[in-house]
Amino acid sequence: MEQYIIALAQKAKEAAPVMALQTTGKKNTALQTMANALRAQKDEIIAANEKDMEAGRTKGLSKALLDRLLLNNERIEAMAQGLESLIQLADPIGETIAMWRQPNGLEIGKKRVPFGVIAMIYEARPNVTVDAAGLALKTGNALILKGGSEAFESNKCLAHILQKAVETCGLPSTAIQLVETTDREAVSILLKQRQYIDVVIPRGGAGLIQFVVNHSAVPAIETGTGNCHVYIDKYGEIPMGVNIVFNAKTQRPAVCNALETLLVHKDIAAEFLPALAEKLREKPVELRGCQRTCAILKEAVPATEEDWSTEYLDLIMAVKIVDSLDEAMAHIAKYGSGHSEAIITENYTRAKKFMDGVDAAAVYVNASTRFTDGNEFGFGAEIGISTQKLHARGPMGLEALTSEKYVIYGTGQVRS
Repeated sequence: MEQYIIALAQKAKEAAPVMALQTTGKKNTALQTMANALRAQKDEIIAANEKDMEAGRTKGLSKALLDRLLLNNERIEAMAQGLESLIQLADPIGETIAMWRQPNGLEIGKKRVPFGVIAMIYEARPNVTVDAAGLALKTGNALILKGGSEAFESNKCLAHILQKAVETCGLPSTAIQLVETTDREAVSILLKQRQYIDVVIPRGGAGLIQFVVNHSAVPAIETGTGNCHVYIDKYGEIPMGVNIVFNAKTQRPAVCNALETLLVHKDIAAEFLPALAEKLREKPVELRGCQRTCAILKEAVPATEEDWSTEYLDLIMAVKIVDSLDEAMAHIAKYGSGHSEAIITENYTRAKKFMDGVDAAAVYVNASTRFTDGNEFGFGAEIGISTQKLHARGPMGLEALTSEKYVIYGTGQVRS
């Protein structure tokens, strides 16, 4: 196993400098070829995915996980369009960020360059295979993919299709490699390959992310578990708040930017919560409320301390009535994961206080947390949503997969 992983890492290291020198035109041609290949081989992809789906059903995977795992014609087309959207975006590689002249005549510039080799470790989301490959290719990086066992057949099929596509464009197939084993030891070995891998990005549940962050010898970018909150302020508009909460919780509950805990100001709770409950009857959302919430909503069950810190990824929502904006912000500071937080209010001063005082990658006023997504921010596909502060934060698009290099032009200067 160790020799297999090391061989993959070595091949990626060899491919990285080749990828770094590719022109924007050649990379865009490869992206289009990849998109075309997905469409042309969609039946093969769906057949491989059905093997994973059947295995998942046998294992008793939740509906939420099965939804993440599913590939169909619509989702394959979305993946292809995601690759094509990257073609339309500016290539960050080679971009001059700054340029200045020193008194001694040296011309110093700072430009964007690829990381080199990126390792992506993720769970049951086969679309990540395609998103990550496209982003890595556009930014001139080599990529090693380690997907979860639940999506093994889907990932293998997708990776082989993408490899053949880039190879037909004259690029090394080893620029996109999949670890083709379900052995969990592979992750531990991969995380030790600091001499070959420049950065590792975990994407999945809290357990996976913390394992990678705590055990990796390779620098890691921590992507988000999302214990996301919406706070309904006493100056919030009730119909707007109901629609936003309904969307944030039910539109796709199994994703990290879905709402998990609702906070409601006491002055508006008696009017807002029944209106929300009526709307939520369209979906079977289980409500776990504080004592005051349960007194208003008879369908709510008492929340436990654990509920305030839980990322459900399901049609379950914790609800707490708070006495003030400060209490809402304190609750978010204690239990939030630094992902996405929202306030519903018509009061500018209170909105600004929330925006300035809440520490998260994305903070919203009068909008759903579901927009924390690379496509929705105009970044094209994303490789993850970072909840840390170095070196990237929030949805990670093309620029987040680059580093910087100083380039210095002289005319014979030496240091005295």
